[in-house]
Amino acid sequence: MKGRILLVEDDETFRSFLQTVLEEAGHDVLMASDGLSGARLIKGQQFDLVVSDLKMPGKSGLELFRDAMRDADPPRFIFLTAFGTVEEAVGAMKDGAFDFLTKPLEDPDALVRVVDRALEGLQRSRDYLALKESEAGGLPPEELIFAGSAMQPIRKLVHNVAGTTANVLIYGESGTGKELVARTIHLLSPRGGGAFVPLNCAAIPENLLESELFGHEKGAFTGAVQARLGKFELAKGGTIFLDEIGEMPVALQAKLLRVLQERVFERVGGGKEIRADVRVIAATNRDLAEEVAEKRFREDLFYRLNVFPVNLPPLRERRDIIPLLTEYFIRRFCRLVGKKLKGIESEALRAMKAYTWPGNIRELQNVVERAVILAQDTVRAVNLPDALVGAGGPAAAGRDKLKMVERDLIVQALEQHGGNRRQAAEELGMSRRTLQYKLKEFGLLG
Repeated sequence: MKGRILLVEDDETFRSFLQTVLEEAGHDVLMASDGLSGARLIKGQQFDLVVSDLKMPGKSGLELFRDAMRDADPPRFIFLTAFGTVEEAVGAMKDGAFDFLTKPLEDPDALVRVVDRALEGLQRSRDYLALKESEAGGLPPEELIFAGSAMQPIRKLVHNVAGTTANVLIYGESGTGKELVARTIHLLSPRGGGAFVPLNCAAIPENLLESELFGHEKGAFTGAVQARLGKFELAKGGTIFLDEIGEMPVALQAKLLRVLQERVFERVGGGKEIRADVRVIAATNRDLAEEVAEKRFREDLFYRLNVFPVNLPPLRERRDIIPLLTEYFIRRFCRLVGKKLKGIESEALRAMKAYTWPGNIRELQNVVERAVILAQDTVRAVNLPDALVGAGGPAAAGRDKLKMVERDLIVQALEQHGGNRRQAAEELGMSRRTLQYKLKEFGLLG
């Protein structure tokens, strides 16, 4: 990581030497000749790191450090000290300074190494804070997003791909946490300090989607009274998350392909090429390979997006985490509504573990929110929806039989029409999308 460093040193020759060492290592270096001028710079500008002499006239490095630590987001400090003041430098480390080096500096690489460690630690801290902010905004922390045995391979994939520039395509049913995984990839990436800009391709009318993606110039169409930035420009230096990419119209897919290939685009109604300095993460609940075969999704775009596929399992395959998620959501909604509950009774938890959760984690979250609102001292079975409470009882057996009948009817319809899903759906009186969901639910995709 390359950082913005303030170098505070009263010895001009030594200061110039240190500046050369740090700039040759790729860092952006500003300099101050004493503690007072260093303090003014810290007050007026943002620095990742301060490399400061400990003993200086006017204001010592230690005073500079203590003043800076009062800020909400203080820079890290590395001290340069003579042998006689090592004890003071050690004391400063106990108060939060990162490290110190003794003067004279015999090995310039030692400074580069300690600076690199400080900046890497700073980046990890920022990643952690970003994840905590996500949690405060209603997003579970990373350890909960990837909880359970089924998610351990996914967690490894996410950490492997996060530091690269590869496009990622996340597959999963609605409500499985595709956006949470995308945000985690972004936060763990070198672009983690930039913007994360989500766009649900299914939620925007087709005639407005191009403008949402690429922006438009004034007068580009009726109602375009002023120029507007699109998501690709808003995500500059960061990540754009294209949810439900399978819903994107074919004509617009060609324009997205150009962005991925050439890293440029134009606003609607404009001719100026704009550089797309973004990472693309896409997600879908469709089988895109089948969409390609049916000519509803461009094959070349599919291969561009599918560089690094990540498949999220549904909640019914992650039943071991239902108690953890339930506890997390109870705590969260108790904070939001100002309640104090003891937790959840065993009967209610058994019902939740027996349920199939067709809406996945999003459905679980909604169920817990409702239960917290209704509960008095403990979340009980009576606070859960009727369909969920009966999931493990005699009614469940009846539902299972109905499911088997439904599965057999689907299989028969597909066999009758030679595997043509459109014709099978028409015969069954359901939409093709509903049939697609049923095929996934019954494990008939392959």
